[in-house]
Amino acid sequence: MHIEPWVWIVTVSALVALIGIDLVYQSRHPHEPSFKESALQSGMFIGLALVFAWFVGQIWGGQFGSEFLAGFITEKSLSVDNLFVFLIIFSQFKVPRRLQSEVLLAGIAIALVLRGIFIALGAALIEQFSFMFYIFGAFLVYTAFMLIWDSFHEDKEDKVPGGKLMELVKKRFATTEEYHGSKLTVKIDGKKFITPMLLVMLTIGTTDVLFALDSIPAVYGLTDEAYIVFTANAFALLGLRQLYFMLSGLMERLKYLGVGLSIILAWIGAKLVFHALHTNELPFINGGHHVEWAPEISTELSLSVILVTLIVTTAVSLFATSEKRAAKKAKN
Repeated sequence: MHIEPWVWIVTVSALVALIGIDLVYQSRHPHEPSFKESALQSGMFIGLALVFAWFVGQIWGGQFGSEFLAGFITEKSLSVDNLFVFLIIFSQFKVPRRLQSEVLLAGIAIALVLRGIFIALGAALIEQFSFMFYIFGAFLVYTAFMLIWDSFHEDKEDKVPGGKLMELVKKRFATTEEYHGSKLTVKIDGKKFITPMLLVMLTIGTTDVLFALDSIPAVYGLTDEAYIVFTANAFALLGLRQLYFMLSGLMERLKYLGVGLSIILAWIGAKLVFHALHTNELPFINGGHHVEWAPEISTELSLSVILVTLIVTTAVSLFATSEKRAAKKAKN
């Protein structure tokens, strides 16, 4: 897949423009989006991603279109899990609902820049060192294990990424407990204070770094094309703000989403390791020769596993929580 520089420029410009339009609209009309508004806008961004998948398939071939679609669905699923963390952050910082939209938009912009950097680094490492597939694969399997662990340990909800950073900032700078609209700093009696809004932004930025560490290897497990990795991440981030407000009342019911994501990450991790075995150059594995017996997992099979896993875990989650709700109502 050969991507001309102008294609990168047009793609990045279009994505930046979409985020810019969303940012300008939100700043001019600050409000908490309704479910209907969020659903329509989220559907629009998902529709754009599907059109882009078709476009990629038409220009560069169906294989690359499938790779983008698999990457997009995986990243979107990981984004839903990330929303749980955003919900915890907003709760602990007591962010007013009317300001949460702006924080999410800023978080999306930060995430897009950070993931662009991580993708470039990942592509450079893979090009120079084929053994990076082993590292990415092992990291995804480890992440899958940790997701399973966290899914069955409720105390994880008390942890907010960036806690140590927040402590350091509060020690070094004067901070205020009150929000002053969307202002990051404010002057009180001639002295400059940092508002909670800036602390939330820093926490979201720190969290985005951690999310990128999971998501970038996951997409590289489905494609080795940097262009597809970037666009899959970018389209997954678009509409994240709308998805948050649409699912905010439903997120507590997706109790087994972490289990589903762990299965997906473990599958992609295994796929990466098998691919590494096929291109093996490490002297202590099979004498530095390619391992022929390692299975080659197709993108179509991976896409099927991802979709089936998400459908089953979502259905089981909703069924399990509806049973509990019904029992609770009957008890009351």
